Amino acid sequence: MNKYFITVLLLSFFSLQSFKIDAPIPTNETSAVRASLLADKLNINSEAVRMAIIGYEKLKQLGKLTNMRYLTIADFSKPSNEKRLYIIDMQNQVMLMQTLVAHGRNSGMLFAKSFSNKTASFQSSLGFYVTGNPYTGKHGTSLELNGVEQGINDKAKERAIVIHGADYVSNSFVKTQGYAGRSLGCPAVPNKEIKAIIQAIKGASCLFVYAPNSSYLKNSTLIN
Repeated sequence: MNKYFITVLLLSFFSLQSFKIDAPIPTNETSAVRASLLADKLNINSEAVRMAIIGYEKLKQLGKLTNMRYLTIADFSKPSNEKRLYIIDMQNQVMLMQTLVAHGRNSGMLFAKSFSNKTASFQSSLGFYVTGNPYTGKHGTSLELNGVEQGINDKAKERAIVIHGADYVSNSFVKTQGYAGRSLGCPAVPNKEIKAIIQAIKGASCLFVYAPNSSYLKNSTLIN
């Protein structure tokens, strides 16, 4: 089965656009080179990709990842009215999904500028997460997130930070309001895409929530 046919199957399954990288990226390249190539090919923030790959590789080495095929990046350097959640198929080097994602209501309006690990802060937390298992909760089908950076996002479970679908994360909401609605801190995604997202990244895959935040960039042990 060739790569084109695999890509067609993925596209049919997820009903989302998939972007093929023109040429394979050598696995023996440095993280910085791989990140630059991915960023150029997929039109993603190069710093976000560079840091995501560094953390992804460290989490692999630590044995934290079981689902190593997918690397998810939420790029909060971009406004919420842009599709700033990226799911990258690291095996086939394709962008599996690109969609909207919300930030916390106290992190900002259009842009996420303030971040917290505190309970009831209603702010987003930056850094690396390992996905857990799907479950059905008050937001319907949702996905557990485990924050793996101490003092930065390690209270994710205590704060009930998960991936879930939301009506306020949609093209129609953005068109009306000019921005995506905000969550209580969760990286909420469109209702129509939540099941496909969970199907891809469940089971200990890597999620990186990025913003050019000086405190995070200084204190994260996974990117330094």
